[in-house]
Amino acid sequence: MATYWHVLFFSLIGGLFSLIGGLILLARKKSTKTFADYATPFAAGALIAAVFLDLLHDGLEEAATSTVLIGALAGILIFFYAERFLHWFHHHHQHDGDPAVSLIVVGDTVHNALDGVAIAAAFLVSIPTGIVTTIAVAAHEIPSEIGDFGLLLSKGMRRSKVLLVNILSALATTAMALLTFALGSSDRLPLGVLLGLSAGFLLYIALSDIIPTIHERAVTNKLFDIRPLLLLLGVLVVAGTIQIAHGYIEVEEDHAQPDTSNEIHGDHTAPDQHRD
Repeated sequence: MATYWHVLFFSLIGGLFSLIGGLILLARKKSTKTFADYATPFAAGALIAAVFLDLLHDGLEEAATSTVLIGALAGILIFFYAERFLHWFHHHHQHDGDPAVSLIVVGDTVHNALDGVAIAAAFLVSIPTGIVTTIAVAAHEIPSEIGDFGLLLSKGMRRSKVLLVNILSALATTAMALLTFALGSSDRLPLGVLLGLSAGFLLYIALSDIIPTIHERAVTNKLFDIRPLLLLLGVLVVAGTIQIAHGYIEVEEDHAQPDTSNEIHGDHTAPDQHRD
């Protein structure tokens, strides 16, 4: 069974891994675009696999089908309207100066917080589910942070400040993960809805943000393009991770738990002296 330490450790991984892309940008600008081009389709595949093979699968085991699917629909709509509001805010306040820096930071922080919800919801089901979701979150955050770092630098923010802002923003993942896990552990949150919401968040990111970017960067004058293969690789890696995590970790947990069935139910086998 997952504990607060599991959530703390893996949510920090999910959040801090998002800074790797930014650090690469600060260190090697020339390799940044190439890295992002290859990491983006892999991240899309990882997210899609985590949604359909893990989050929705476990959600349907925890709650009614309609409950989980409504949660997923709500997650997609919430993310859509959140993005819509941020774009409206940007346009509405253009006459007050350039709010792009604050908009990028706020948007990234909200994004990281929702990642924390997804990680915590997964750990409420099991440790393997939480690990798989963390891997998917980290995979898509790396190319995402490359873009955010680049935008902030292009707006004139100093590199040291960009790094500090993104570290603080990444901590939103851990804060929201711990809060969600605390509420879910006390049965204050319906787990089926929470898993559906998380699936909706990640699915929206993959289908509306990442995959369109892959199509935009497609090489139209070449027959072979490696990006679709990288997307498939992301699916296969996460699918394999799911099998390994659920197969190995759950077996280890079962072996670690003492068998108390006889203590609970009693041994009803008739003693030898009562046999004919």
